[in-house]
Amino acid sequence: MPRFTAKLFYDLAIWMLGLGLLIGLCFPFFVLALGVASERAMSLGFFLSTLTAGLAAGAANFALARWVIRPRLNLLSKHMWLVEGAIEGAAFSGDWSSCNLEKCRVPVDSRDEIGEAARAFNDLVAALFRAHEVETAVSEFSQALSSQLELDSLASLALTQLLRHTGAQAGVVLFENSGELAVAARHGIREPERLAESDHLLEVLRSGETLKIELPEDMHIEVLLADVRPREILVVPVAFKQVSLGAVVLASNRPFTPEAEWLTALFRQGFGLALNNALAHERLQRMAALDPLTGAYNRRFGQGRLTEEFNRAVRSDLPLALLMMDLDHFKSINDTYGHLVGDRVLDRVAKAVRNAVREGDILVRFGGEEFMIILPGSSRDDAESVAERIRHMVEDTRIKERDQQIRVTVSIGGVSYPQTEVEAEEELLRVADEFLYTAKNRGRNQVAISG
Repeated sequence: MPRFTAKLFYDLAIWMLGLGLLIGLCFPFFVLALGVASERAMSLGFFLSTLTAGLAAGAANFALARWVIRPRLNLLSKHMWLVEGAIEGAAFSGDWSSCNLEKCRVPVDSRDEIGEAARAFNDLVAALFRAHEVETAVSEFSQALSSQLELDSLASLALTQLLRHTGAQAGVVLFENSGELAVAARHGIREPERLAESDHLLEVLRSGETLKIELPEDMHIEVLLADVRPREILVVPVAFKQVSLGAVVLASNRPFTPEAEWLTALFRQGFGLALNNALAHERLQRMAALDPLTGAYNRRFGQGRLTEEFNRAVRSDLPLALLMMDLDHFKSINDTYGHLVGDRVLDRVAKAVRNAVREGDILVRFGGEEFMIILPGSSRDDAESVAERIRHMVEDTRIKERDQQIRVTVSIGGVSYPQTEVEAEEELLRVADEFLYTAKNRGRNQVAISG
């Protein structure tokens, strides 16, 4: 339809008035066909009357159309400007408070084209807010993860965010550790360690593709703290630069929405980078804490742990034992066989000690051929038993050098708190050192425990 002006309602007025004039012009001929006398139907007065009536009808139609349609178009326009202003303001400030989903929606009160336009606008606003929510979620997820370098805290935070944004009720984060999958964080999973044996999980790690497992409604699986019937399980690989780092498993009692799956795909990218940084940080911390030759903790880290364990023992009224161990005649081994062989001896002795102590005991290379062993929760009798076991296992160790068998023995001094009353960990260390020299003075290859 041709346009006359740049404004729709002006064009509508022109068309309606023109149509009214046309009807007024044609009406005398219509009444003439109905049998009205030609003198009356074709008179100037009748023509003017019908033209005036046609113009009046056109004007009335225009006014009615304007009264019915224009307010709805104005409302739609007003909401469009509101959304435009909110987007422009949020682009710089991030504040979306001026326009929420309810405030910016247009009431839909008809099933015509204007109603369809209002529905389309509301769908557009909803899509805009969903996009904003996704952007906010990804931004919050990335910011939260970038602030964490400790593996446990990172995995726990990532899992919390994933559960929150996907609607899952349970999940677990697993990471590769020395070729095996270990649990970094979990929520609602009964036995997460068993997931490491899942064929589905291993396939996801190999392929690098997310796997969605749909379960029949009548299938009953115990995967949560309480027995539930999960409808879907998502297995999401986590990688950095094509290198597999682990996986996230999410379980939901209802199907995952497309938005949830899309968010998971976005989250895994940021999580891969953050997890890689956390693992690198953990490796660096481990390297900084370990003696590179023996794999025991170094002196600086060991003294820090001694302080922590002593404070815990005092605060919780728990026993704590400390052993100081020295290799007998180690200088003669270095002088006879050289420092490389001496290094091998130190390494083998450290391995023997690790096999002798309990899980949770702390082996520290204190300096040279001297070692410190921290025994949390150990009494004097426990300390003596562990010390004797160490002494025997070291004595039974043989280091082969060409056609010779090198034997080595150790002297051990020990002390236990609170059976020996001390005020600080430095005094505990001093007493253990004194009894180490007591063992040496007794002829070496001896154990001497305070008290």
